[in-house]
Amino acid sequence: MASELSQAIQQVCEDKKIPIESVISTIESALGAAYRKDFGHKMQNIKVEFNIDTGGFKVFDIKEVVENELKETYEKIKEEKIKAAQDGIEPKEERDKKNTSTDGDGKEENEEEIKKFNPKTMISLDDAKEINNKIKLGEELVQELEVPGDFGRMAAQTAKQVIIQKLREVEKDIIFNEYKDKQGDLIKGTIQRQEGKLFLVDLSNATGIMPITESIRAEKYMPGSGFKFYIKSVEQGSRGPEIVLSRTNAEILRKLFKLEVPEISSGTVQIKSIAREAGSRSKVAVWAKEDNIDPIGSCVGQRGTRVQTIINELGGEKIDIIEWDEDPIKFISKSLSPAKTIKVELKENDDGKQAKVYVNADQLSLAIGKEGQNVRLAAKLTGWRIDIVEAKTEEVVEVGIDTDENNNPNEEHMDAGSADTDDKSEEKIEGDKKEERKKNKKDENNKKLEKDVGAGFTPAQKKDEGEKDKKDKEDMEKENTKKTEKKKEKNK
Repeated sequence: MASELSQAIQQVCEDKKIPIESVISTIESALGAAYRKDFGHKMQNIKVEFNIDTGGFKVFDIKEVVENELKETYEKIKEEKIKAAQDGIEPKEERDKKNTSTDGDGKEENEEEIKKFNPKTMISLDDAKEINNKIKLGEELVQELEVPGDFGRMAAQTAKQVIIQKLREVEKDIIFNEYKDKQGDLIKGTIQRQEGKLFLVDLSNATGIMPITESIRAEKYMPGSGFKFYIKSVEQGSRGPEIVLSRTNAEILRKLFKLEVPEISSGTVQIKSIAREAGSRSKVAVWAKEDNIDPIGSCVGQRGTRVQTIINELGGEKIDIIEWDEDPIKFISKSLSPAKTIKVELKENDDGKQAKVYVNADQLSLAIGKEGQNVRLAAKLTGWRIDIVEAKTEEVVEVGIDTDENNNPNEEHMDAGSADTDDKSEEKIEGDKKEERKKNKKDENNKKLEKDVGAGFTPAQKKDEGEKDKKDKEDMEKENTKKTEKKKEKNK
């Protein structure tokens, strides 16, 4: 019987991952409650010693030895309470409490707490010496109690409830301490089910919760599907530890890169900042401590194997890996990739750090991104407020001119002769006039289209008008081409 009990206790410890000392302590508390139920009384301070090898136990009544005056004061107050209850008068002790509560504010705090006699846990020195004449003040008087017989049904039920409750409390504390240390880490879990706005996740020895706000919209969380989760917080709740999980937190990217990229886990490559819109797109700024290491290549991996693993884990989320630079101008320019910038102007004031980025017209939509996503992520990544501005034609031309150290035009490009210069100037003038005519024609067409819409033309009529405009435009371009060729012949 004893060996079976010992095996059962060890099995519980292995299954619940509970220390055997905690289980033995729980059994002792349960046996003490059962003894008090059947054979004890309320003035006994019951302690039980359980032997796991034999399955037997001993019951003791433990009391602290105190001064005789404490017991005398206790009995005196008790008699006054009984007499006051018989006469229907409020006891003196209660009146004193009320008076002290209405006194000045700092008096009670400075007074030492008066030690009161508790007959359940204390015994006077005289009474203790009657049992053991060698006992001294302040020691514990331990008396072994006899167990008259077997426990009854109610006592056994009480012991069972105490064991279940205590084991649950111990298990909750162990799980809380275990996951509290793991806060901020990645963990694998399996979706159990959805309850309202929460997803319940099985973590093997615990159940985590993922609010719907921490989930990726594009992902389908079917029961039984497994994911990697970021442990956002661990709190002790009324029903046990509450482990809050996330799939949208930006730190999940840092942890995934650390798992997949050895250079990041070793510290030779660092992730400086992360900007993420979960399920859609992310930007990661990386930096290498050593010059001979390519931080972007390390994160991408051979044929993109490393970053592709992370993309697959996040359900196809696009990831832009950017090299971090301490120069904010270069960093901002790189953060807007794949768009190409012309120049960056920085400005710091009371409103914060602001950057104005100039790009060509064909790069404007690429720099802004779909619904402003690219520039929004770049702003989060760099910590600057970024305004995208379309560069003027003059500015673009100036950027394209080669200059020497004194900012003068390079002479190598000026040796073609004045004839070439004149031809180029005429061609440029003609090209500008051509662009202006196109713009004027486009404005006229737009105005005409607005009038047509206001007049209530049918779609077929609008189509015919559009074809006529297109034909007129082609004729005009042919005519302009002929004029340009004639001018070139005259110059020759």
